[in-house]
Amino acid sequence: MKYRRAWQAGGTYFFTVNLAERSRTLLVDRIENLRGAMRKVKQAHLFNILAWVVLPDHLHAIWTLPENDADFAMRWLLIKAEFSRGIPQGERISAARRRKGEQGIWQRRYWEHLIADENDLWRHVDYIHINPVKHGHVTRASEWPYSSIHRYIDRGWLPQDWAAETNDDFLVGER
Repeated sequence: MKYRRAWQAGGTYFFTVNLAERSRTLLVDRIENLRGAMRKVKQAHLFNILAWVVLPDHLHAIWTLPENDADFAMRWLLIKAEFSRGIPQGERISAARRRKGEQGIWQRRYWEHLIADENDLWRHVDYIHINPVKHGHVTRASEWPYSSIHRYIDRGWLPQDWAAETNDDFLVGER
C-alpha cells in the first residue's frame, strides 16, 4: 500500500509516533535518550518544535520545517534510529522485523497532519497538552513532566491550572 503524505516545504505538521508495543513505557523510561536523539537530529537537520508531549508508549509533536524543506520523514527515521541505538539489545522483536534487520521498537508508520491555519494549530497544541490527562496519567496537564506545556506556562501563554478541573478557561482551539 502506498501512503500519501502532505509535503509542504516550510510547513507546520502535527505528528503522532507510537512504539510497536503499546503496553511498554520505554519513551518515559528512556526520556533522556529520546531528548538526545531529537537534539542530535535537530542540530543536523533544522526544524522548530512548537509543542510536544511524550507519553509512555507514544508521543505527539508539532514541528515547523525550514522554508525550502519538507522532509520530515527523514528526520523521524533518524530520530527513531538514534533512539533505538541507545536501547539494550534485549528488546522483543517479531520474526518479520528480525528478518528485515529492524530492532522493532517503533511502529513503522506514524500519523502526520499538515496544519491548515492558526485555529488548527491551537487545537493541536491543546490536544498535545491535554493528552496526559486524557490517558489518565495525571489530573492536570501541568503535572506531566514530559510536555511543552511548561514552556507555555513559563512564557505566560497558559495559566498554571490550564485544563484542571477547577479552571473554566479551558477552551480547545480558542485563544
